[in-house]
Amino acid sequence: MQTAVKFWDKAAEKYAKSPIRDMEAYRYSLERTRSYLRPGDRLLEVGCGTGSTALLLADAVDHITASDVSAKMIEIGTGKAGEDGVENVSFVTADVLDERLTGAPYDVVMALNLLHLLPDLPAALARISTLVKPGGLFISKTICPYGKAMPFKYRLMKLLIPIMQLFGKAPYVNFMTAQALEQMISNQGFKIIETGNYPASPPSRYIVAKKL
Repeated sequence: MQTAVKFWDKAAEKYAKSPIRDMEAYRYSLERTRSYLRPGDRLLEVGCGTGSTALLLADAVDHITASDVSAKMIEIGTGKAGEDGVENVSFVTADVLDERLTGAPYDVVMALNLLHLLPDLPAALARISTLVKPGGLFISKTICPYGKAMPFKYRLMKLLIPIMQLFGKAPYVNFMTAQALEQMISNQGFKIIETGNYPASPPSRYIVAKKL
């Protein structure tokens, strides 16, 4: 946990300035997410980074709690909210397992580009399940390159990342299939109602699941 905090605090400034790699896929999944939101919703985003997505969706809901383990990411996000005049997004420094994430249950919980970075994903999904109200939604987007068609780039990364982690140059990364991820989500009392890959290569699995 502490290693992850240090890594993302150090990466925050560069992360904030980095362009989105596939803007078309990002915009499409953003609009798919927006289609599920209602004006009275209370939404929690875990792993919000510098808050860009939360700020774009703020006008679609009543309130967003945007959380991240990195205090530096949260500092940048808070500054962006002030600059944009967004008043219904609250930024909180917290891990998904942190009991300080109060206010549950939420109408919607989002975890975008986060789940593959969590060392104990089953525990994180179990915690997320407690944060979503019955009938509420869990919306996630996760890089799932693992499988027979796994690109060479990611096969190489899978070999190099453990070495890079020893020197603090990479975070934890879970290389998994979309099918394995969907099964883990279903195991926590969710019914998956939409899936898609945005972008298709490398596959970034978009999942909308309803809490039963």
